[in-house]
Amino acid sequence: MDHKQIIYSDTRLSYYTSGTGKPVLLMHGFAEDHSIWKHQIHHLSKNYFVIAPDLFGAGNSEYLDKENTSIKTYAEAIKEIIKAEKIQRFIMIGHSMGGYITLAYLELYPEDLVGIGLVHSTIFSDDENKKQVRKKAIEFIKSHGGASFLKTSIPGLYFEVSKFEMEINAQIEKSATIIDESLIQYYQTMLDRSDSTALVQTATIPLMMIVGKHDQAVPFSQSLKQFHLSHQTYLKILQNSAHMGIIEEPEAVNQFLTFFVNNHSDY
Repeated sequence: MDHKQIIYSDTRLSYYTSGTGKPVLLMHGFAEDHSIWKHQIHHLSKNYFVIAPDLFGAGNSEYLDKENTSIKTYAEAIKEIIKAEKIQRFIMIGHSMGGYITLAYLELYPEDLVGIGLVHSTIFSDDENKKQVRKKAIEFIKSHGGASFLKTSIPGLYFEVSKFEMEINAQIEKSATIIDESLIQYYQTMLDRSDSTALVQTATIPLMMIVGKHDQAVPFSQSLKQFHLSHQTYLKILQNSAHMGIIEEPEAVNQFLTFFVNNHSDY
């Protein structure tokens, strides 16, 4: 992979590219970096030009010390990557919080996108219960630090914890390098984001959704309420995954991503 960077608001944003062909951008989620997509990058880059950013504060990207940072701020930064790569149209796929950034990009720059994918993510804004969960997480990080929070929260994102103990420990170790200010910023942007139901209902591009049967972060019952909102939805249910299907069932995810991209690669 090639490591590149842009400057957005005087802040370094790193990203990685691999392969050639039609562009596909993979946006990671909360407390992750581009490497969470390693199986998908390896698979898709055989036939496509894959772009995988590190969000501000994650991986090799700097913390964005900017007031009023929002999910749309992150989408605006991704736009700068698209400009740097001289890309006109592409497919954007986001995991968890990366899905929120994908939806924000669709709202801001719909002409750029030929399809979007939400992987263990949601169109809906937080209900009051979810907001309280995020607020408590922010307070925990402030009191005990991000490393302690991630050590307790990351295992709950997996269905079979014992089976993926090595991957979980590696994810905890890597996530612990993200400074507390970034984690808090991520949570605040998720709290403040708007509902995207109307956006998806009026969008003219196809929507791909991958959901986990055992996902607690984005409950399966909630996910099923979303797939009919788009005029054209591709839905994949992972029977043996919680929130981390890209690691828990990578082959199934890779096959479905390939199916979706192949069917919408005439751009």
